[in-house]
Amino acid sequence: MNIKFDANKIVIKLCMSGMNLEDSGNIEDANIMFQKAWQEAADDYERFIAAYHLARQQKSITEKLKWMKTSLQCALNINDDNVKSAYSTLYLNIAKCYEELSDFDNAKRNYELSNSYNVAPSDEGPFYHGTKADLQVGDLLIAGGNSNYKPELKMNHIYFTANVNGAGLAAALAKGEGRERVYIIEPTGEFEDDPNVTDKKFPGNLTRSYRSQEPLRIIGEEKEWAKLTTRSRRKWRENLAKNKGEIIN
Repeated sequence: MNIKFDANKIVIKLCMSGMNLEDSGNIEDANIMFQKAWQEAADDYERFIAAYHLARQQKSITEKLKWMKTSLQCALNINDDNVKSAYSTLYLNIAKCYEELSDFDNAKRNYELSNSYNVAPSDEGPFYHGTKADLQVGDLLIAGGNSNYKPELKMNHIYFTANVNGAGLAAALAKGEGRERVYIIEPTGEFEDDPNVTDKKFPGNLTRSYRSQEPLRIIGEEKEWAKLTTRSRRKWRENLAKNKGEIIN
């Protein structure tokens, strides 16, 4: 089973809206959004995400534990390699809840489970890289370019994803005047989860975003992905301009 993260799904949109409200300090309305996401969730994948955000909102540790265990159970029901990236985070949060409740045996067991899933990514792709550069099969993409999001920053890694629409978004936001291109790539060395997205908005690395210090080799070009509308592109650029968060380089 291989579930693809889709930012256009209603439950994902509701959770994103909730997080934006949270960021602006509007916790009450954020909670309403997460509750609505739970009510709209149509399968275990959507329930796992909505329950995770509801868990974060709980003031009661008992309620937080209940929702975090609900999220974990939904994730386990799916048995999807992509969703497995969230297991470590979910077990860690459950362990912390047990620790606060002075249930140290369950805390220890869940800390150990969290550590057992905290491993290097095993994603086999296919992988994509979005850009406006005109490149050829066999060319190498290397680290050291300027960030699309902070032009003054030289990047120590080269970034890629197993989500073709995520690569399409990167192409739309990339600097340059060329047409948007999504290349099919293969890593030439080790790679890791992108810490700029892993656990930042959603548990684990649901967007299947990675980075490497080793070059990426272009093996083809993808022609089909969900293109951004002019309005969506403008909104993304506005949000990026407002984002003052640090990039983990």
